[in-house]
Amino acid sequence: MRYMKNWTLGTEDAGAYTIAADARCRPTDYANDHIWELSLDGGDHASLSLQTTFGLRTLNLRLFPRFVEGDAAISNPGNFSAPPTVHRFYPNYLKLAFSPFTGIDVQIEYWVPESHAIAGRVSIQNNRLAERKLRFEWAAVLSVAAEGERMKPKEIEAVTILCGKTNGLTPVVFMTGGPHFSPGPYPALATDIELLAGSERIFTWVAAALDQHDASFNLAREIAARPWEEEIAHLDVLNDGLINIESGNSEWDAAFALSQKNAFGLFVGPTDQLPHPSFVFSRQPDQGYSQCGDGSDYTHLWDGQPPFEANFLLDFILPAAPELARGLLENFLSTQKKSGFVDWKPGLGGHRSGLMATPILTHLAWKIYQVNEDKDFLQNVYPKLLNAVQNWFTPQQDRDGDGLPEWAHLMQSGLDAHSTFSQWQPWAQGADISQSESPALCALLYREIQILIQMAQILEQTGPIPSLQALAENLKSALDACWDDDISMYRYWDRETHFSPPGDMLGSRQGPGEIYLQREFDQPVRLLVSIEAAEKTPRQVIVFLRGTSASGRDRIERIPENQFQWRMQRGNVTTQCVYTSLEYIEIQNIGPDDEVRVQIVDLACQDYSLFLPLWANVPTQERADAITQNALLNPERFWRPFGIPLCTSMGTEKEDSPCQHISILWETLIGKGLLKYGYRDEAAELVTRLMTAVLAHLKKHKAFAHSYHCETGDGIGEHNALQGLAPLSLFLETLGVRLISPTKVALEGQNPFPWSVTVKYRGLTIIREKKKTKVIFPGGQTTTIKNQKAHIVELDRP
Repeated sequence: MRYMKNWTLGTEDAGAYTIAADARCRPTDYANDHIWELSLDGGDHASLSLQTTFGLRTLNLRLFPRFVEGDAAISNPGNFSAPPTVHRFYPNYLKLAFSPFTGIDVQIEYWVPESHAIAGRVSIQNNRLAERKLRFEWAAVLSVAAEGERMKPKEIEAVTILCGKTNGLTPVVFMTGGPHFSPGPYPALATDIELLAGSERIFTWVAAALDQHDASFNLAREIAARPWEEEIAHLDVLNDGLINIESGNSEWDAAFALSQKNAFGLFVGPTDQLPHPSFVFSRQPDQGYSQCGDGSDYTHLWDGQPPFEANFLLDFILPAAPELARGLLENFLSTQKKSGFVDWKPGLGGHRSGLMATPILTHLAWKIYQVNEDKDFLQNVYPKLLNAVQNWFTPQQDRDGDGLPEWAHLMQSGLDAHSTFSQWQPWAQGADISQSESPALCALLYREIQILIQMAQILEQTGPIPSLQALAENLKSALDACWDDDISMYRYWDRETHFSPPGDMLGSRQGPGEIYLQREFDQPVRLLVSIEAAEKTPRQVIVFLRGTSASGRDRIERIPENQFQWRMQRGNVTTQCVYTSLEYIEIQNIGPDDEVRVQIVDLACQDYSLFLPLWANVPTQERADAITQNALLNPERFWRPFGIPLCTSMGTEKEDSPCQHISILWETLIGKGLLKYGYRDEAAELVTRLMTAVLAHLKKHKAFAHSYHCETGDGIGEHNALQGLAPLSLFLETLGVRLISPTKVALEGQNPFPWSVTVKYRGLTIIREKKKTKVIFPGGQTTTIKNQKAHIVELDRP
């Protein structure tokens, strides 16, 4: 272990102290994973509480220390002589210190060795000159439903333990040192200790929960007998690859470190359904239990690994763990069919989405290759990735055959709350995204093809290059065609007409019948029919539209019930045909109080995915300047106090509209697009705005959020979600640093932040000042760089 920072984080500092079994140490139990969270102040319980719900199989299990000296008994951290501070944190390990009484220093370590148990080591030291007599208690409070049993003392093999019962689990708490049952107010194991001046006592405890008391006890005793120092030393080595940042803002430094801890903590598995560990979106005490026993019943937070999120996760685990990153890519490729189809969201429970994976997998492979520089790896994945990209240009993905594929489902795009296409938001239109073509998809495919060309050149497999170049040119031409000078942005366009009409309400009625419109349109339009049902009773709706097609012919379109997309009591359907005029619409088989609306699909919406061409390096500098200056950095459009919102138009005046939410995942892509076109200072300002929101939530709630509000910075959604982790890779790239190995680093530009930044990685130290950079390699060799051009600094080998 070359360097391991000793933190001092208290109750007022940023913190996120959820711990669970580390998939890097041993496989985790995907269907029965016990996850724990430490609270430094105890919240409502006023104790230094470590708690879990075993995935909602109990109301709560709290473990906490209690100290008694004379008539004084203390468990509330607010009354400690010195409050708790966290000194080290890994995905499955925490180390903290405090003083319950003056002169008594306590250090507690928490370690999750596997999915069904947690262990701790408590060191109590007397730093006074006089002897001290104490009683140390390790309390366990199990809150259960009516059929459960609270924690109570039990003797097994002449050992006093605590045991309980809840929903198929029998948790047991075991402690070394020959404890007895506490006479205090909580179920606890207690031991009386006499501490001479300067002396120390150490106790180990384990809480295990299997289906039988004997099994739980045996697991707890086995873990307690493990060599603690060796086990923790192994964790230190395992986490030696985490990137340590020392900037002028210690809160930023903590947030970046906690983000890496949380990112590695999201890995679970593997299972028989996926060959390598995968990840979940968040890993909290209420999660981790599958009633079906295989995870097939998990929600969207635990049911698979989508490509966008996988790409973002790689930003935290590279360059430290390329084998873990490679496993994610191979999980995707394990689902590949002969056609090239790769599933969008393969899951550890056998989940498969049936959708084509978002085209960013080649980018994932390229990020891995830039770290491992393994040509054999590239040789293995290149033909599979080539096949996957080529599959996007088949009739199943390119429905109109113009060489411009369409999304099949909104989830592929990563924009599940989109104002035009979302089926889940009551204020959104709910149009069918497959009927339009997206600049973001074109940009993603363009980027994939450029990387494939680079791979082909490295591997000297140049045969596919001409056809790839032709595909790329067609995509670039389409992006040029959908550029709108009036708004300085790219636009969505209709799949058939290639127009981008604004939405317009055409008519409405209540109950079945006809809506007479007699409307003519300057350009062919696609229509959206929406029904708000007054009751939950299923509707066998049939819709007829009569009008004129784009070719001038009379047309009657019949839309059957099975084409409607229903969410709650709202159904939407997008017409398969486009119209230059519309005579009437007839609606059959709905209730008399059902509301019907007919409108033109709005393709004039502006969202942050339309900045992806910057990330893909598609536009000219002139056009990049226009989109950046007039749209992205315009405070009346996208440049908000805490980041870039999903879209400029909320679709509603509600302040909590998802259109006002920012996603660190998307902000990172956009920020890297800014860097490609020389907007380093602006990227630094974006990082600053994002970090302000992230830190406010970390300090107040001791957790990351899923997303953040662009105007207030308030956190939104589930705690410690992957999508809301601090923008580590955007910070490093804005700083102009890309870590490759302990002896190799890429540098570019100059430090745009107001302070010097030190980056440490496995013995490598980079000190990035305003106009110069010092690189210190693990052996002490040092070089100073003043050149701002992009270049590689590598240790000369003898």
